[in-house]
Amino acid sequence: MRKVVQIVQVAFTYIGTVVGAGFASGQEILQFFTKYGWMATATIAFATLLFTWLGIKLMLLANELNAKSYEDLIKELFGARLGGWIGLFMLVILFGVSTVMLAGAGSLFSEHLHLSYQTGLIITMILAYFIIAKGMQAIVAVNSLVVPVMLVFTAAIVWATWELPGAQNWLVLESDYPLHRIWFSPLLYAAFNMASAQAVLVPLGSAIRDRSAIFWGGLLGGLGIGIMLLACHFALSAQMPGIMQFEIPMGHIIYPLGTTVVFMYIAVIYGEIFTTLVADVYGLSLQLEQRTKWNQKAIIAIILAAAYSVSQIGFSKLLSTLYPLFGVVSLIWFVSIVWRRENRLPRNT
Repeated sequence: MRKVVQIVQVAFTYIGTVVGAGFASGQEILQFFTKYGWMATATIAFATLLFTWLGIKLMLLANELNAKSYEDLIKELFGARLGGWIGLFMLVILFGVSTVMLAGAGSLFSEHLHLSYQTGLIITMILAYFIIAKGMQAIVAVNSLVVPVMLVFTAAIVWATWELPGAQNWLVLESDYPLHRIWFSPLLYAAFNMASAQAVLVPLGSAIRDRSAIFWGGLLGGLGIGIMLLACHFALSAQMPGIMQFEIPMGHIIYPLGTTVVFMYIAVIYGEIFTTLVADVYGLSLQLEQRTKWNQKAIIAIILAAAYSVSQIGFSKLLSTLYPLFGVVSLIWFVSIVWRRENRLPRNT
């Protein structure tokens, strides 16, 4: 029973780390998959394969190397000198992603709860500090609460879409995009998300000694991400092509379903923002602790305070500036992970 619980915790932490605000809004899924028509179903299957394979491989590599932070893994992949520079660059980028998540929380409070932007930032910072300061166990516990709500929400979306006139669009919708662009999209999507997720997956893989629990947890987590992708793609496809005009596509689908579902939608978005924020700040704090030897709780407070300052720029501006830059670095990291061979295989799998 203890092993089953551990497997589920690994899976939920993996899902919660990868699934962020862009996923919940539907914009990521629309841009990387749905706009490509019926072939998106195949590319989602490909992305699911990548998430499953690379999630398992990343955590097992971290376990094999006993990596304390993602920088340890990067140095193993690229060598001490180049790995140090890449690790420093990824530190900056992951800090940027953290500020985007914090800004997203502020925007959510402002636009949907009718509270001030600053209130959303401060509440989220305080909650994040107390969770991150308690370490990996607290992060796993938060994901174990949030991810089941995400899965219930996903099932509700599918149920609400099932009887719509466009429910078959996910299998028949045509697209004029070239094949190379269609098939490059899931590769870029997986690379971007996995490079970001390493901030928590590396210490998670190192902390769990049972490699078979890592294997099955990674398998379950990768499949869970794929199922959520497919469910949201199914719902968005039913509204094509009109859904393309909305900045938050899922909002257009959700709001006609009533107050209860809308409240659930807001809770899910906040949960996805929060789990990504705590994962990134936790990973950054581990790396900075290794570099500076400062107290980790002090580092967490400094990171959150700095993120608060930068988040004043705003959610959309940060998102459009930082994410394309991170995508390029992610592809380099992605290729290195793919070609890195493990010296050991998971036992008792």
